[in-house]
Amino acid sequence: MTTTNPIDALLAEKGVLLADGATGTNLFAMGLEAGEAPELLNETAPDTITSLHQNFVDAGADIILTNSFGGTRHRLKLHHAQDRVHALNKRAAEIARAVADKAGRKVIVAGSVGPTGELLVPLGAMTYDEAVDAFAEQIEGLKAGGAEVAWIETMSAPDEIRAAAQAAIRVGLPYTYTGSFDTAGRTMMGLLPKDIHGVVDGLSEAPLGVGANCGVGASDILASLLDMTEAKPRATVIVKGNCGIPEFRGTEIHYSGTPELMADYVRLAVDAGAKIVGGCCGTSFQHLAAMRKALDAHTKASRPTIETIVERIGPMRNKVATENTAETSEARRERRRGRA
Repeated sequence: MTTTNPIDALLAEKGVLLADGATGTNLFAMGLEAGEAPELLNETAPDTITSLHQNFVDAGADIILTNSFGGTRHRLKLHHAQDRVHALNKRAAEIARAVADKAGRKVIVAGSVGPTGELLVPLGAMTYDEAVDAFAEQIEGLKAGGAEVAWIETMSAPDEIRAAAQAAIRVGLPYTYTGSFDTAGRTMMGLLPKDIHGVVDGLSEAPLGVGANCGVGASDILASLLDMTEAKPRATVIVKGNCGIPEFRGTEIHYSGTPELMADYVRLAVDAGAKIVGGCCGTSFQHLAAMRKALDAHTKASRPTIETIVERIGPMRNKVATENTAETSEARRERRRGRA
């Protein structure tokens, strides 16, 4: 595997990095129709994807994610494009690479790798080796197009994270991974935030960063962040939260987060120990610009409590997660007092 570590190099220069915002939400605003595969736009509407990346770079992103989230053969099969994995992923990376290269500053191109949508044995039919092969096929295309990092994201199953990581190692691309903690404070397959660090233990190459993305809202992902940074304070932890809470207005989904709320989310994320902060669903270019401004002006302050997060960002939507976090915090206080 290559020894290049673009994330650590830029972190050494800037301290905290700003990743980009939403891909799907912004593409819908730019004309993507419901049911269409965003990845096909890399070939049918490359100017749209160029504009997506350019707007995020103009807003101040240090890391842009390629338009390749559903780029495995399993996801592309739903759109009869499973035989175009390499070409679509290569094109996704090429478009992002072209934008990054003319930015006038260092912008990292991260190849977005989402879940396959399949369940691994014994819950499903896909074997671990088949998952590795599928991810490797995608990551080969991303690497060929100029991606510097495999950005494994929105994962639920530890085995699928590990398969994607092993694929990146096979291809020779550094990698990060993030889980989506959207089910009672866990991923859908039961992974807790504090356990995210150990998922790839034993593989020949360690990740450049781990963390959380998507989920159910900014307050919830900040609570997950507290657990992740407490479990391993020196780790490079990524947090890429949704822009507030999704709300249906008729047939359209809107997100409640304002630029001001997302700016405060950045401050709290930095205070909680995140090294890479970005936005997920609902995060527009305007939101990201406010996040950039907040990051540049912020001096790291004391570590926030859950109460502080709720007061400033709003209530956690995952009631069980709130209760679990409160119980964990109380248990920690008891241990400090010598009672547990």
